[in-house]
Amino acid sequence: MATLRVIVDQIVAPVPGGIGRYTEELTRELITTAPRDCVVQGIISRQSHDTMAELEKRLPGLAGLERTTLARRELSAAWQHGLLTGASAGMVHATSLLAPLKKHTQLKQPGDQIAVTIHDVVPWTHPETLTPHGVSWHKAMAKRARKYADAVVVPTHAVAQELARYVNFGERVRVIGGAVSSSLVVPADADARAEALGLPSSYVLAVGTLEPRKGLSQLIRALARPDAPEIPLVVAGPKGWGDLDIDAVAAEAGLAPARLIVLGFLSNEDLALVISRATVFVYPSQAEGFGLPVVEALHFGTPVIHTDVPALMEVADDASIVVPRDDPEGLPERLAAAITQVVSHPELAERLRIVGLDRARAFSWRDSAEKVWQLHADI
Repeated sequence: MATLRVIVDQIVAPVPGGIGRYTEELTRELITTAPRDCVVQGIISRQSHDTMAELEKRLPGLAGLERTTLARRELSAAWQHGLLTGASAGMVHATSLLAPLKKHTQLKQPGDQIAVTIHDVVPWTHPETLTPHGVSWHKAMAKRARKYADAVVVPTHAVAQELARYVNFGERVRVIGGAVSSSLVVPADADARAEALGLPSSYVLAVGTLEPRKGLSQLIRALARPDAPEIPLVVAGPKGWGDLDIDAVAAEAGLAPARLIVLGFLSNEDLALVISRATVFVYPSQAEGFGLPVVEALHFGTPVIHTDVPALMEVADDASIVVPRDDPEGLPERLAAAITQVVSHPELAERLRIVGLDRARAFSWRDSAEKVWQLHADI
């Protein structure tokens, strides 16, 4: 019996973010697509028994959870320095750079292998959008991965090309993207939930962890412009780092309080509802490795506007309106013009809906999971 040991700790992180969603969906599908005589086991930092029980419910079919002796922060530091890496035995798949990387050889440790995932190159290209600790940790773990990882998974070809400029992994890089969650389904009581959330009949939607690089400040300034359509902005997503005060940004920009609706973290059903009913979805991020919210919007046929981040352009593939990031001061004006274009031209919105639905079909968690299994078979 072969066991694929997946590091699932990001699912229960304080701010799971996109990587948490990625980890949960990929692990669930790895369990479903496991070849004959193969099982999936989880590796997690020290958590309460209740947290572990809840995680096992979210990942049905998981062949057990291995709990390390250290809590997440301490485990992260230990693995950064090559300490307490006993969890590296066997076939290990890390859904981020949080991994027990150490020296190993197939000759002395047959069957030992480890693949890590690098979701973006933000620590190198936009370090100012992360905490100093986050930048140094990611760079240090990337160096360990260069020495000890058997394979490196990235979500797009754009990330693979950019990453090669900073860390040389040679032929070990494999592109395996993400997809829309199977539980991202509009609820049966959609109208009642929409009323409870206070959703207007027409609105611009922004989704993502609230942090500086997501470009939310520029979007707020765009909608506050006199040449922008007077349409509300709905913001969905958990708080991140950076103390982004949306209300303060809106007040400074002159956006009326009634035009800003901040929903915070949403359940999958509520998120599906909010995305499906949006007039237009705007993703003004300054740096991304994949941009799952873009795929989610395409999946529901919601017209998409995003910046010209290479990964986003690769993912959307002409099924969206692209806004250049150069001249940051002019970005709000360009965003406002793009929003006006979609809101004012129903035929354009309909075309984006159709091509978006078609593009979203290119992404499948089953396909991603099968590629991961194949990757470990190839190592």
